[in-house]
Amino acid sequence: MSEFQIKNGVLVKYRGDCSKVTIPDSVTSIGDSAFYFCRGLTSITIPDSVTSIGAGVFLHCESLTSITIPDSVTSIGDEAFYGCKSLTSIAIPDSVTSIGNMAFYGCESLTSITISDSVASIGKEAFSKCISLTSITIPDSVTSIGEQAFCSCEDLTNITISASITSIGERAFDGCTSLTSITIPDSVTSIGNMAFYGCE
Repeated sequence: MSEFQIKNGVLVKYRGDCSKVTIPDSVTSIGDSAFYFCRGLTSITIPDSVTSIGAGVFLHCESLTSITIPDSVTSIGDEAFYGCKSLTSIAIPDSVTSIGNMAFYGCESLTSITISDSVASIGKEAFSKCISLTSITIPDSVTSIGEQAFCSCEDLTNITISASITSIGERAFDGCTSLTSITIPDSVTSIGNMAFYGCE
C-alpha cells in the first residue's frame, strides 16, 4: 500500500514512517490532519502544486525542524503546525493571505518567522506560546491581530506593528514578559481587554 493516501488531488493521510518526506506533485492540497502525530518526521518538501494546507496537518509533529512552504500556497489552516516544538524558523510566502487560529501554537523553538505582505489577518492564538520568538514584523497588509495571537511569547522583545492595523485583539500580547517597547500606530481604533497584561 502506498504511504500516501490521495483522493482527487487531496493528500488525505500519510501512512509512512520516514523522517524526510517529499509530497508527490499530484497533490493540490494537504487535507486536515494528514500528518497528525507523525512524531518521527523531521523535514518535508511541499511541491508547487499545493495551494492549501488544511487544519491540524502537522499537529504534534514534534521532531519537525524544517519545512518550505511554496509560493503556490494561499492559506494555512487552523492548528496547522500546532505543537511542532522543534520547528526553528519558517517563511510564509507572498501567496498566503490568511494564517489560521492556533496555526503555530506551542512552537517552542521558533525563533524566526517571516510574514509576507499578502497576509491580511493573523488568527486567534496563531503564535501563542512560541516561547523562543524574539522579534516579529507585522507587514502593512495585516489589518487585525487576533485574540491571544502572541500570548505567552516570553522572549519577544521587539515587535513592529504596521500603520494598517486597526484592531489589537484581547490578550494579544498577554504574558510577553520580555517586551520592552512597542509603538501603536494612529490607525489602531481598538485594543482588546488585557492586550498587554503581564508585560512586566
